Amino acid sequence: MIRFALALFLLVIPAAAAHATDSGWALLRDGGHVVLLRHAMVTGTTDPANFDIANCATQVALSARGKQQASKIGALFAARAAPIERVLSSRYCRCLDTARIAFEAEPELFAPLDLLKGDDAQKAQQIAAIVKEIRAYSGSDNLVMVTHLEDIVALTGVSPREGEAVVVEPQGDGLRVLGRVTF
Repeated sequence: MIRFALALFLLVIPAAAAHATDSGWALLRDGGHVVLLRHAMVTGTTDPANFDIANCATQVALSARGKQQASKIGALFAARAAPIERVLSSRYCRCLDTARIAFEAEPELFAPLDLLKGDDAQKAQQIAAIVKEIRAYSGSDNLVMVTHLEDIVALTGVSPREGEAVVVEPQGDGLRVLGRVTF
């Protein structure tokens, strides 16, 4: 019985992920949505002690696989006819590189998308600035915001994989998750 339940679970999870991805693409093809995109796969887990936002050599970088993943993200946006109006990015090099490789354009720097600060008041200001930007968006194509795991979790409660997209809309004081796309 336990084996049957485990086998059933392992079959249902990929099907649910595929459905989530399909519904996410349907939203993106329609345009007018906001996408929180977690940067692609990286080489390490934390930035070194000598971290400098202006020096990519002092930051965790995209891995070779992450660069391939970012390229795949862009190719799938194009193949699925998901129109992009703007791309905003954290100032961290892994986010900028994800945006540059995926969308073959220079993203707009948006500091609130940086890793959340340690201070609760600063975190609240960053989250408020991101939500304000999302609320202000009224384009007919999609707005992509390339950011970090911690930011997406704080904004949505969702814990995306590296390179995963979460489609959101404003709801009440926060955001509502409309769909997800895994690359």
